[in-house]
Amino acid sequence: MRILIDESLPIALANELTGHDVSTVRQQRWRGLRNGVLLRAAANAGFEVIVSADHSLQHQQNLVAIGIAAVIIRGTRTRLRFIQPLVPKILAAIDTIRPGEVLEVRPR
Repeated sequence: MRILIDESLPIALANELTGHDVSTVRQQRWRGLRNGVLLRAAANAGFEVIVSADHSLQHQQNLVAIGIAAVIIRGTRTRLRFIQPLVPKILAAIDTIRPGEVLEVRPR
């Protein structure tokens, strides 16, 4: 699966999502793009899932029309040490998510 890590999350999270083709917004040189433009650019570049901490993403954009899924991290700080315990849940969400879906991952 081709995954994009949003700029709201640490770059090092990409190394934690093993078994997938992972890139970051920074690596793609898409920093500062508004959500709609970012999601369309990601879908056009072949990304299937965006992982983000932006809680408003799912309410602002029509992910079905764009053709990308989103895994949203909630209930924790966005530093890697706080997100690392959630990596198994993030990977499980990625393995089951379908285009247009939004799955939330929380500490509990």
